[in-house]
Amino acid sequence: MIQISVRSSAPTSSKPGPANTPPALFSLGFRPFFLAGSLWAALCMVLWIGILHGHVVLPTHFDALSWHIHEMLFGWIMAAIAGFLLTAIPNWTGRTPVCGTLLAVLAGLWLLGRVVGTVSALLPLWLAALAELLFPLALCTVAWRDIIAARNRRNLPMPLPVALLGVADLLMYLRVGGVDLPTGLDWRLALVAVCILMSVIGARIIPAFTRNWLTAYRSPLQVTSRRWLGMAATASLHATLLAWACLPRATAVGALLLLAAALNLARLLGWRGHATLAEPLLAVLHLAYLWLIAGVAMLGLSLVALPTLEIGAIHALTAGAMGSMVLGVMTRVSLGHTGRALRADRSTVAIYAAISAAASCRIAATFISGNFLLTISAACWSLAFLLFVLRYAAVLSQPRAA
Repeated sequence: MIQISVRSSAPTSSKPGPANTPPALFSLGFRPFFLAGSLWAALCMVLWIGILHGHVVLPTHFDALSWHIHEMLFGWIMAAIAGFLLTAIPNWTGRTPVCGTLLAVLAGLWLLGRVVGTVSALLPLWLAALAELLFPLALCTVAWRDIIAARNRRNLPMPLPVALLGVADLLMYLRVGGVDLPTGLDWRLALVAVCILMSVIGARIIPAFTRNWLTAYRSPLQVTSRRWLGMAATASLHATLLAWACLPRATAVGALLLLAAALNLARLLGWRGHATLAEPLLAVLHLAYLWLIAGVAMLGLSLVALPTLEIGAIHALTAGAMGSMVLGVMTRVSLGHTGRALRADRSTVAIYAAISAAASCRIAATFISGNFLLTISAACWSLAFLLFVLRYAAVLSQPRAA
């Protein structure tokens, strides 16, 4: 099981000494990436709505929809993944956390990708692609360096989704450059990579956190994790999602996606999410996994009988599952790794409500013509991430609480 400490930062022995202590913002990976990623998530959605209404034109090689997809999957979500991995890896390996200059360089490479992706038309396409791919390459290098050095074989696969995201990003640039590739293969591979990572992380932290919470409150309920069910749920989900990325119109894949959704729902029910409603900080993680299951089920239905569900399914996976999982993990990690109590205040609950409203409105917009619900969804999305910044910016940029 991936061990993710939420009450302490890196191991005591790995803390930088007084003489070389970096600024608080660059002392652990989650701090700059959670903050910058949230700001970008909010700004991207504002720009996207501006593009839809004809008020914004970006000097980019991508068409408007491709830019939106690109910056969600290769910009915002990459920042969230980087913050998580760079914070979790020291806990898995016992090695010194990435901090100071190296962390600032990684954050700078991510920011470079965002700038280049938005104004790429001002550069040769090959140079824009190179600048964009520097970050996933550097992140994978740093992650595998520490995991291999610690001989932490169990977590060797964890950077693979980042590598797949890098490959998908390259494919998107190649497609823009005129290379004949299957339509949508790039973003489907990216979406699948993130869903796989969410399922792995969710299956490890959600039952563990829930078990600890139920024990602390002396609940008679117990988390049940059947090994065979967990293996079947994971294998079916990963295999069918990868099959969908390559065969997005195959009816048989749709049926298998429905099976994978059913297996994962059975698994989720064993985690006793209904008992965590009194603790939003934990309940939101259960909700995020439920969004993942709903998105997979809708995707399966879109292939079997209801093709109009496809766009809704994609946004259940992105706005719903990714948005809720990212915000749930960011709030929990930001509190726990800075020495603060793991309690969700009103502003944190509002963050969770806003992201679910964003996802719900976006799915509803697939069945209602006009841009009204799209605008409402975008406003709720931006609100969720702006609320995160307002509530947690000081937490992320100040030293750990005593």
